[in-house]
Amino acid sequence: MTADELKALQAPIKEQYRQDPATALRTMRVTGRVDQTSLTCRLETLAGVLEAGLHPAAGGSGDSACSGDMLLESLIACAGVTLSAVSTAMGIVLDQAEITAEGDMDFRGTLGLAKDVPIGFSAIRLQFHLASAASDEQLMKLIQLTERYCVIFQTLQKPPVMSASLQRL
Repeated sequence: MTADELKALQAPIKEQYRQDPATALRTMRVTGRVDQTSLTCRLETLAGVLEAGLHPAAGGSGDSACSGDMLLESLIACAGVTLSAVSTAMGIVLDQAEITAEGDMDFRGTLGLAKDVPIGFSAIRLQFHLASAASDEQLMKLIQLTERYCVIFQTLQKPPVMSASLQRL
């Protein structure tokens, strides 16, 4: 896709949101079904059924997707799509692009073994491996804009208000 094609694709959407900002607000929803016997959660996704389970470091078999890995995968997917769109808009040709995410987690926290150990990732690193004729300055600007417009990156960097509630079936 060219920069002009991307602009043409997004122009009517942007105009609608400028004219009626309320139409830009969407609630995204995912539902999972818990299987207590296998300690898994089954998700119906647009790409098909996904079964999530415990990470092997927490006692899982490794046969199911791990939600921690899925978080990193979500970050890479969002950063990749954003990188593609931003590079297209900037007119930067990427001959090759790979993104790696690494996250550090001490499983003693989630297993309740040490109250002083945080539950979840203590650090996440995102690495962009790019081959392009673009200058280093252009590529650094591309990475900055990718971080700025990547939904998952920004959500992790500035966590939203969270809540949990009970609804009986």
